[in-house]
Amino acid sequence: MQLGRRTYVLLGSLLVVALVVSGAAVANRADPVTLPQGTTIHVRLDHALASNQARPGDRFAATVSEPVIVEGKTALPQGTPVKGRVVEAKQSGRLKGVAHLRLALTEMEVGDKSYELRTTSISRVGGNHKKRNLAWIGGGGAGGAAIGAIAAGGEGALIGGPVGAGAGIAVAFLTGKKDIRLPPETPLTFKLTQPVTVGAKS
Repeated sequence: MQLGRRTYVLLGSLLVVALVVSGAAVANRADPVTLPQGTTIHVRLDHALASNQARPGDRFAATVSEPVIVEGKTALPQGTPVKGRVVEAKQSGRLKGVAHLRLALTEMEVGDKSYELRTTSISRVGGNHKKRNLAWIGGGGAGGAAIGAIAAGGEGALIGGPVGAGAGIAVAFLTGKKDIRLPPETPLTFKLTQPVTVGAKS
C-alpha cells in the first residue's frame, strides 16, 4: 500500500518532534556532582530541639538554607530536605551540671533519591551555674543578716544569715536549670567529613 504525500509529511513531523523531545531530555539530565570532603552545608531546623527533651539517637529534620555550588553547578538547591541525629544530649542540673547538645547530619533527599551524609558534629553548651548560684546564695545570706539585724540586733544577724543563705539555695535550686533550646529556623552549619556524589546512577 502506497502512502500519500501528506502521510509522509505527517510521519516526518512526528519523527522530528520525537527527536527534539528525546534530545531535550538528554540535555536536561543532570550529570553526577560530587560534594568534596569539607563542603559546608548551611541548614535551618524544621522543629525545636532542647537538651532536656532530646535523647542520643533521636532524629531531627532540617532544610538547606543556602544552595551548595560545586564547579559552577548547583549540587544542593536551597530547600533541600536533610535529616540529622542527636549525638549527645545532657540536661542541665539545678545547682550543677552543664547542659550539652551535639548534632550531626545523616541524610539528604535530592529529587527522589536519598543520600547518606557524614558530617562534623556541632555542639552547644549551656551556661555555668557557679556565679549565678553564688549570687543567689550570697544575696540571700546578706539579706537574711540585714533583716535579722534589724529585728534582733547582732544576734539576729547571726541567725538571719544562715536562714537567708538557705533561702538563696532554694531559689537557686528552683530557678537554676540552664538547658539549651534551639527554636525552629535556628541556623546551623555542618561540614562533610566524607565526599558524596549526587545524581549517580544506582
